Amino acid sequence: MAKKLIQRYLPEPHTIKENRYLRFLGSALHNANLWQLNRRSAATAFFVGIFVAFIPMPFQMVLAACLAILFRCNLPLSVALVWITNPLTMPAIFYFTYKIGCLILQVPVNESSFELTLQGLGSGLARIWKPLYLGSAISGVVLGFISYTMIRIIWRWNVIVNWRQRNKRRSRSN
Repeated sequence: MAKKLIQRYLPEPHTIKENRYLRFLGSALHNANLWQLNRRSAATAFFVGIFVAFIPMPFQMVLAACLAILFRCNLPLSVALVWITNPLTMPAIFYFTYKIGCLILQVPVNESSFELTLQGLGSGLARIWKPLYLGSAISGVVLGFISYTMIRIIWRWNVIVNWRQRNKRRSRSN
């Protein structure tokens, strides 16, 4: 069940292999292990995808693909999960991670607004980058670990339930 549910929402391998930003990975994308979906590969892909989603940077999908290759986990799932941070969710997520970073670094939260110019954004980012990236890294690791653990538990539970149902059907037919 868990495998079928996850596979329903995953992009097709050819979609990822043909992505122009991932072409530099070349033959690494043709490794069959990157496309398998099992408990270990799915759980690790959740960790990678959620961790990268919380890092404020452009081209998150490229980093997620590289880490999926490095950790030999499900590449489509890793890449798809970075879309947790999208233009709608980004402001709230990154403000939350910024506040976490401020709390850890014990610096006050800077509530001033950014000026929508290149210079304004640059000076605003210069003021907040340390707490933002610290909070993002910590949030990514914590939420990635929680998702990794939950996927392992849910997958295991699902296997046990299916196994028990199969045993009941076998015992009834005998």
